[in-house]
Amino acid sequence: MGTLVADGEREREGGVDRKVVEVAVGILLQPESAFLLTSRPAGKVYEGYWEFPGGKLEAGETVEQALRRELQEELGITIGPAELWKTQMVDYPHALVRLHFCKVREWQGELQMREGQSFAWQVLPVTESPVLPGTLPVLAWLAEERNFSGPTHG
Repeated sequence: MGTLVADGEREREGGVDRKVVEVAVGILLQPESAFLLTSRPAGKVYEGYWEFPGGKLEAGETVEQALRRELQEELGITIGPAELWKTQMVDYPHALVRLHFCKVREWQGELQMREGQSFAWQVLPVTESPVLPGTLPVLAWLAEERNFSGPTHG
């Protein structure tokens, strides 16, 4: 899978030698096929854009450990097993990130939006917008997996 370039017309911070930021991303799936999207909180890059929740790996963490910690911090839930599904490089103007997408089918606790973000359970096509560029391939993969034809987002 190649690198997805987001907002290609904008200058890249840090130039060509930018280091890759490793990010764990959770695709929380309900049995009837709905998945969770959250909005990026105020003050963050791409504020208000919709994405799958997650965050950066800290030194020495595995993808699953980082995802477990991030979802506890951001959403107040304890996840069950995280199944590593796909990896995608995304070249954003502010950072070069490697997104590790994990499917999560079990969790405990009520969703709490601890960073003032919003959340929405969605099915295809996604009705929330705007959607973060790094989220778009995932919607296409989900559509492929579910034999869904048509636009993946509104």
